[in-house]
Amino acid sequence: MNILNILLMGAPQGGQGGSPVVSILFFGGMILVMWLFMIRPQTKKAKLQKQFIDNLKEGDKIVTIAGIHGKVKKMNDNNTVLMEVSPGTNFTIERSAISMEYTTAQNKA
Repeated sequence: MNILNILLMGAPQGGQGGSPVVSILFFGGMILVMWLFMIRPQTKKAKLQKQFIDNLKEGDKIVTIAGIHGKVKKMNDNNTVLMEVSPGTNFTIERSAISMEYTTAQNKA
């Protein structure tokens, strides 16, 4: 037997039971896969969303998560935005209610 087989399979035993090294490697691999495919992209997306909201300025066209289109009229200090939907019609919305995906899609079109 070579060293790799001994580490992965354990020393030959007469009874049942596997090597604890295999279990540790398996659980470590599961944690790594979860981090690569779930946690890392989610934190990247949250970071981009925060950066997008921080870089908003008056006059930018935005879309809320509810699908309401408008322009930023005023940025308030209490994490709210005064949004102009049509001339003379204004909404006060939370900054977190602005959708980055829909806004960038609208601005590209």
